[in-house]
Amino acid sequence: MVYLLVVSIIWAFSFGLIKNQLAGLDANFIAAARLLISLLVFIPFLRVKGLTKKHTGWLLLVGAVQYGVMYIAYNYAFQYLKAYEVALFTIFTPIYVTLMNDAIRRRMHWVSLLATMVTVVGTAIVRRGGVIQSDILTGFLIVQISNLGFAFGQVYYREIMAGLPIGKFDNLKVFGLLYLGGFITAGLSAAVFTPWSSFAITNEQIMVLVYLGAIASGLSFFLWNVGARKVNAGSLAIFNDLKIPLAVIVSIVFFGEQASWFNLIVGGGIAVAALLLNEWYIRRQKRLNVATAG
Repeated sequence: MVYLLVVSIIWAFSFGLIKNQLAGLDANFIAAARLLISLLVFIPFLRVKGLTKKHTGWLLLVGAVQYGVMYIAYNYAFQYLKAYEVALFTIFTPIYVTLMNDAIRRRMHWVSLLATMVTVVGTAIVRRGGVIQSDILTGFLIVQISNLGFAFGQVYYREIMAGLPIGKFDNLKVFGLLYLGGFITAGLSAAVFTPWSSFAITNEQIMVLVYLGAIASGLSFFLWNVGARKVNAGSLAIFNDLKIPLAVIVSIVFFGEQASWFNLIVGGGIAVAALLLNEWYIRRQKRLNVATAG
């Protein structure tokens, strides 16, 4: 759990840095640059000898979705939302993790779907007028693409690693493949969509990108996926959301963003209540299953 806590604190500052320090940079370029730096950090540790083509392909695909698609969508969202709003709208990630786990095991928890709808109501209250405003709706939907990509990666990385020979391939030896898959996706997107003719970047922005790529992306995602394999699904869901209140506080206190505290508390409270309902139901079902099996 220590890994997940440290990463949550690091990520809390990333939202404000992207919104304020990287303003004006193309979202595709930011994603590609961060992932390239992360890839360079982990290439020296990459060991794929003995890894099947099937597992190599799956790890590249997980990286392409969890990091490539996720980061492109995530960075685009800052064009429509404040940093704390981007953070708040990531609250759906643990529900997506639950639903994907259910899909793999061919089951369905209807409470998770109900919790998703209630969470939508809560996040709508955070902004006066709710998500029906065009900019908020657009940003909200873009963040959901990012959330789905991140949830997909968390779920399937655990599945893939569980299927590898025990003791032969650890996280450090294969993690570079995830960043390679993510960089290929983001790099191709940047090559096509980044307006290179008018591209400009400052030294300060380069330093922020190096920090985000090496620490917030490279080290933190590695620690996150390692930590995700050490805790149960319920604990993972809780830590998925811990970064949200931390990021909201950091964005408002350290980066000076304006927010309605009343709307934030009421809407955020409703969203958190929905997540707690979801977690209570999932744990209750597990206890019932254990009792039945016993």
